[in-house]
Amino acid sequence: QAELVESGGGLVHAGGSLRLSCAASRIAFSLSTMGWYRQAPGKQRDLVAQINTGGTLTYADSVKGRFTISRDNAKNTVYLQMSSLKPEDTAVYYCHADCILPKRQYWGQGTQVTVSS
Repeated sequence: QAELVESGGGLVHAGGSLRLSCAASRIAFSLSTMGWYRQAPGKQRDLVAQINTGGTLTYADSVKGRFTISRDNAKNTVYLQMSSLKPEDTAVYYCHADCILPKRQYWGQGTQVTVSS
């Protein structure tokens, strides 16, 4: 069964940094678009950053210049480097895989990121 396991969340002061990791198993990782989403209490889950199989990057406007998504196909892992964190970045961050073989999407269990002011 496919699995996405996030790690690296935690509590950080405003202006600090965190790096999230998402290890994928039993999916065709190199053929998958990988992304990070986040959901704050009472709000919808929104795309934060995405990297496709060709390395094309997409970022939410709110994180451009502060967050960097990357992937290591040899390790089946996607990363989200977060810098200059703000209290409004506080949310549960979810890893997402959009696979083409088979055509299916997967979600991780989420990791909490809390930024204190």
